[in-house]
Amino acid sequence: MTCRKWDLHVLVIDEFPKPGGRLLGQLHEEPNGDWWNGIEETNTLLNQTTALDVDIKCGVSVHHIQHEKGKFSIQTNHGAFVAENILLATGAAEAATPVPGWTLPGVMSIGAAQVMTNVHRVKVGNKGIVVGVNVLSAAIARELQLAGVGLHSMVLPAANPATGDYANPRKVMDGLVRIAHLAPSAFIRFGSKFAKAAWIRNLAVSFYPKSGVKMWGMPIHIRKAVTRINGTDKVESVTVCKLTTDGQIIPGTEEIVPVDFVCIAGGLYPLTELAAVMGLPFQHIEELGGHVPIHNEKMETPIEGLFVAGNITGIESAKVARTQGIVAGLSIVKRKMKDVVDIDFKVQEAINLVQQTRNEATIQFHLIL
Repeated sequence: MTCRKWDLHVLVIDEFPKPGGRLLGQLHEEPNGDWWNGIEETNTLLNQTTALDVDIKCGVSVHHIQHEKGKFSIQTNHGAFVAENILLATGAAEAATPVPGWTLPGVMSIGAAQVMTNVHRVKVGNKGIVVGVNVLSAAIARELQLAGVGLHSMVLPAANPATGDYANPRKVMDGLVRIAHLAPSAFIRFGSKFAKAAWIRNLAVSFYPKSGVKMWGMPIHIRKAVTRINGTDKVESVTVCKLTTDGQIIPGTEEIVPVDFVCIAGGLYPLTELAAVMGLPFQHIEELGGHVPIHNEKMETPIEGLFVAGNITGIESAKVARTQGIVAGLSIVKRKMKDVVDIDFKVQEAINLVQQTRNEATIQFHLIL
């Protein structure tokens, strides 16, 4: 939209069948009582793009991009497109966390449950359990509850080479501090302010309640883990074991919990395949979710004419992605049109907005305590 305001031709290519993509599935209550509704946000953006005559093509998958003689050739399942500037906003994907029995029908990623519930209006089950305690799983678990889906609890995955920090109670406690402000309990919100001290978080892990800490009536356990998903032709139950403070299974503590679905939450990582085939350099930054393409605060990459925005630059909220898109759009305008008055000021103003939005974000995936 930013580029269209300066009368530049804009083509949006999206493999999702309708505009909005992952935004359509988002729904949460802000601390001030307002609701962030992805469907409403999508409709607002769609109305604005329609008014600006933005060309949007859905159901189009990009599989290769070539950069030659100052132009880009975008190869898709609907033919090739040519552009002088590209904004890559490919988003993120979920990391799979392997659990024995995870191939049974009824096991899904937490993101898949979100899409089925909020986008397709399909009930994923009657009673389930979430394996993985993090910012994403907590937010989506609440969305499932609001849709009338029963959740037994949230627990950790058992430790193995693939689960890493997601199976470590001490590391998970760091993440719980980031989402405590979403809890309905004033006591939990108040206590989270003190838990910013590392020694207090370690103490909290040692004395974590056996019944878990409840958010929205749902117990969150960081001293329990699912070791196996059980069933013959579908999910019937899970085996849960107690953990030490270091995430080791305590023998003899096995418990069978009846459920008919399991949501696995292994976190998000930037989707960077298209950036990789273009030869962009990357930097691995664990705090941002993995490998991210090198870019500056103007969202410019080392390849002239190629810009990035959103979760490809690191896992953050949709609000941050939106403001990054404004920065990228203004940077494209600056590159394309040399005589725009105060364009440098506008770009800097947009950069400041990104930082402000990041600081005020309700859901913060990566926060330095």
